[in-house]
Amino acid sequence: MNKNVSKFIKTGLSIVLIGGILAGCSTKSENKESENKESENKIEGSITATGSTALQPLAQQIAKMFNEKNPNATINVQGGGSGTGLKDVSAGNADIGNSDVFAEEKLDEDKAKELIDNKVCVVGFAAVANSKVTLNSLTKDQLIDIFTGKIVNWKELGGDDIKITIISRPDSSGTKATFKKYALDGAKEATGEALKEDSSGAVAKAVKETEGSISYLASSYLSNEKNLEGIKVLKYEDVEMSKENITTGKYPIWSYEHMYTKGEAAGVTKAYIEFFATDEAKSTMEKLGYYPTSDMKVTRDK
Repeated sequence: MNKNVSKFIKTGLSIVLIGGILAGCSTKSENKESENKESENKIEGSITATGSTALQPLAQQIAKMFNEKNPNATINVQGGGSGTGLKDVSAGNADIGNSDVFAEEKLDEDKAKELIDNKVCVVGFAAVANSKVTLNSLTKDQLIDIFTGKIVNWKELGGDDIKITIISRPDSSGTKATFKKYALDGAKEATGEALKEDSSGAVAKAVKETEGSISYLASSYLSNEKNLEGIKVLKYEDVEMSKENITTGKYPIWSYEHMYTKGEAAGVTKAYIEFFATDEAKSTMEKLGYYPTSDMKVTRDK
C-alpha cells in the first residue's frame, strides 16, 4: 500500500476515535447537567396547612392542581378557623396558617412578628338569613342592632312577626372577626345559637333549618348555587356582594386570604404558595368565588 495512503487512513481513524471519545464525554456531561437540573427542580415532600374555612375550598383545589404537576409533593389542607391556623403555624404544628385576618388580630405581638404574610386572594362576606325572611337588604345600623340583640324580631324592621335567631360562629373564626370588624363596626355579637365548629356548611345548615335565623357566609361558599337552597343572601346598604363591588370598594365586607409561614417559605411550601399567582390558579379562584389580589383597586393594611 502507498505510504501516503496508509498515513491518510491512520490519520482519519485517529480523528474518528478522538471524535467519538469527545462526543461520549460531551453526552455524559450533558446527561449529568440534565440530571442535576431535574434534581434542583424536583419538588417533593409533605406539608400541612390549617385554619380558615373560608379559604379551605380554594386551598384544597389548588393543592390538587399543584399535586398533578408535582406528584411527589403532598399538601394536607385542614380547617379549624383562622385562630387555629395561626396558632398552629406559630407553634410549628403546621407549615402554613390560613387566615381571614391579620396575625396581629389573633396572636400576641411577639408571636405575630415571627410570621410572614402571604396574601393569596380576596374573599367577600355577606349576611344571610333563612329563606322565609322577607327583607332583601339591611343597613349597617340594622345589622349592628340585630347582632347586638337590640332588635329581636323581624317585624321591627318591617318584616313578618318572626323571632330573630343569631347563628354564631366560634371566637376562633376569622369570618366572625371580619364580619365584626367591617359590618358591625367592632360591636360585640350577642349570644345566639352558638356552633361548636367553625364550618360554613354547619352555618348554612343551621340557617336553613331555623326559622327567622341570620348569620354570615363567605363568597366562596355562596358562589355554589347548591349552597343557596333555603337561605337568602342579604344586600348591605342596598349594595350586592359581587366581584365588581368588592374590587372597587363599593362593598366593604371583604378580607385578604392570608397564608402565614413561620419565617420565609421554602421547598414545597414556597412552591405551593407561589402557585396561587399563576393564571391557572387565578382562573380557579374566580370560579370558586374568590378574587385575585391583582384585580383589587382598593387595598387594606389592617
